[in-house]
Amino acid sequence: MYKAKIYVNYKPSVLDPKAEVIKKTLGRLGQTNVQDVLVGKYFELTLQANSEAAAREQIDAICDQMLANVNMESYRFDLTAVGA
Repeated sequence: MYKAKIYVNYKPSVLDPKAEVIKKTLGRLGQTNVQDVLVGKYFELTLQANSEAAAREQIDAICDQMLANVNMESYRFDLTAVGA
């Protein structure tokens, strides 16, 4: 079994309105040294696969098909083997 920790964020070329609001609000609260804010989504999936390569392939497919809008978002994941 494998556990995937998946991080999805907007691509650098896409404006993230939530992050901009947070950054402006932090400035109004006196946190003026914050240079950038990144808002994203986080998922954890545990799956059974015959190999790490098969698990990576499946996670890529899941991200491409459902978890990330590949036109606007990028994703990365960490994969670790876990006990059955």
